[in-house]
Amino acid sequence: MATLLLDRAQLEVKSEGETLALYEAGTRRGTVPIRLIDRCVIHGAQTRLDCGVLMKLAEAGVTTLLMSPRNTRRVALVLGSQHNDAAVRLAQSLRVVDDNACRQWALALVGAKLSRQRRTLRTLQAARPDARKPLFDAMRTLDAIRTQLPVSPTAPTETPTLATLLGLEGAAARAYFGGLTGVFAPALGFTGRNRRPPRDPVNVCLSLSYTMAHLQAVQSCISTGLDPMLGFYHRPSFGRESMACDLIEPLRPAIDLWVWNLWRNRTLNQDHFSMDKGACLLGKAGRAIYYAEWEKNSTLWRRWLRLQCQGLARGLRQSGELWLEHPNDEDEAY
Repeated sequence: MATLLLDRAQLEVKSEGETLALYEAGTRRGTVPIRLIDRCVIHGAQTRLDCGVLMKLAEAGVTTLLMSPRNTRRVALVLGSQHNDAAVRLAQSLRVVDDNACRQWALALVGAKLSRQRRTLRTLQAARPDARKPLFDAMRTLDAIRTQLPVSPTAPTETPTLATLLGLEGAAARAYFGGLTGVFAPALGFTGRNRRPPRDPVNVCLSLSYTMAHLQAVQSCISTGLDPMLGFYHRPSFGRESMACDLIEPLRPAIDLWVWNLWRNRTLNQDHFSMDKGACLLGKAGRAIYYAEWEKNSTLWRRWLRLQCQGLARGLRQSGELWLEHPNDEDEAY
């Protein structure tokens, strides 16, 4: 399964049986079998398609992501058919209000993220001995923070509160990104994490990559019966897929390392970016390169997210089934 990127001026997409036909300025350019598409990304407002195309994609379980033409911000998300396992969502809803369960989940999540951050810094230290000092300082701070996380708490009172874990994670992130600034070329202007909008090429790539990982987390939630809105660490909030936010946290340091490699290998360069009113923008040529590289390198992350969701759903389903009503043959199906 692959990502279909629609990012050309005067592009029109039509549904033809089980394929999508692509027309550019009225000229037919080719077709794409829908069965080969896992997600569709539309950049900008110049691509034209009708509801029939969206319905075909949704029926096939394809998630369509509409991106802003000016930055890495998601404008809309069109999901495919929903999973019908009510037991999983019932149990997930109950667990959201179980403070001890949420603490345990959050502790494991933050511990995994900090461990992966340290691994990324060690990898960078081996590759960039000239940046040893900022990387070493970042690792030292991370190690100090990790000592504040209980390894295997035996009582609820020993597990840090969610607010405490958020504070520790934030402190670790500041130290971690402080280390990362030492491995990117000064000309890129990367001095730490910034967004909405990103103000340098590195942050553009980080934001876009986190958006793509988040999309996959939402897809994995939906396909396994989880509600992407109900997170245990990131608390439910209006308009936010908090469970998807939870799931991608341990992946972020691996994504950061991949972004660094995009620049190390000169896959992307500064010519692919431009500045407009303080916002850094990735141009069309750069987007084509970026999405092709993402598709090649994100397979393991997608598989990891799918397995995490499947495991979580299995654990929730058993307790949720106790709350289900079992319909009889006379019940109508809607």
